[in-house]
Amino acid sequence: MLIADDGQVPLPWLALPLAEVLTRQRGHALMVQGAAGAGVLPFGVSLAQSWLCEAPVGPGLACGRCGSCRLVQSHVHPDLFLLMPELQRRERGWLLASDKPEADSSKKPSRQIRVDEVRLLIDWAYKTSARGRGKVAVLTPGETLNLSAANALLKTLEEPPAGTRLIITTPDPARLLPTVRSRCQAWRLAEPNSAQATAWLAGQGVDEPEVLLAACAGRPLDALELHQRGLRAEHWRQLPQAIARGQGAAVQGWPLPQLLDLLLKLCHDALAVAGGAAPRYFVAGSVPKAASIEALRQWSQELQRVARHAAHPWNEGVLVDSLVAAASRALRSAPARAAAAGPRRPGLDTLPT
Repeated sequence: MLIADDGQVPLPWLALPLAEVLTRQRGHALMVQGAAGAGVLPFGVSLAQSWLCEAPVGPGLACGRCGSCRLVQSHVHPDLFLLMPELQRRERGWLLASDKPEADSSKKPSRQIRVDEVRLLIDWAYKTSARGRGKVAVLTPGETLNLSAANALLKTLEEPPAGTRLIITTPDPARLLPTVRSRCQAWRLAEPNSAQATAWLAGQGVDEPEVLLAACAGRPLDALELHQRGLRAEHWRQLPQAIARGQGAAVQGWPLPQLLDLLLKLCHDALAVAGGAAPRYFVAGSVPKAASIEALRQWSQELQRVARHAAHPWNEGVLVDSLVAAASRALRSAPARAAAAGPRRPGLDTLPT
């Protein structure tokens, strides 16, 4: 998602913050705090595109039509270095020159930004600008810099070559090294309001966008991804009752990270409903009211434990069955049954390995 040839920003709610940064930001290193689902990566790359544009408009926004903008849109601008974990580079088609084609690689793509990749960025930074508008490096998400990579970046982050700017994006600055944070000007990208996000999703063909928007905590890009994966509002509305009945077919084919995210949201809303509050992620009235808050609390702890070890080589089919069964027991628990069971946890004690 970049500024198009008609000059339109990739997401309508990015127009104002882009104008503000282009007007106010003067430092060479910018840390942008924002969620991926709210558009922090399109924001960072659109900002870089604007700094490199050869015919900027208004407050300095990229025109979308000049030679520089065309090169950015084609992912081949020599003065733009987009650094993200190899897995994400492959998914987004923004490869480094050193990346091998996936078919030729014997290793799984990395989920971290590694030190050798940061060294490539540093070498690039000290070369002369190809088009004379300076150079911009975008590192995203910043928390994927491993310790060696982050330390290798510090000197360049503090004193980059003249005309070089760096943008680091992150949903949570606390996950970056203090030495990285202290070298950057901080900027928080606000999430779009509900009306903006709902209108945009409707324009993308999403039916009942408010349902999927709530499912994704107000982050429209995440909601669009759910829609593109085939999830519809009616299915989301039916999931709590289906899982409470132990119907694993309702989530058949879901990748484990997405299933864990779903169950954590359902557990959160079940706890809210049990305590007399409104659900956050699911439609009001769709979440069953469990009688045992203690069973829900223990279920939440076990889900978090599994989520911390999501990269473990689980037997996924059996694990999914265990997760759904545990969810069903927690959601249908009653105080008397929970007391009779003593300290036993509600169903995840025997997860398969």
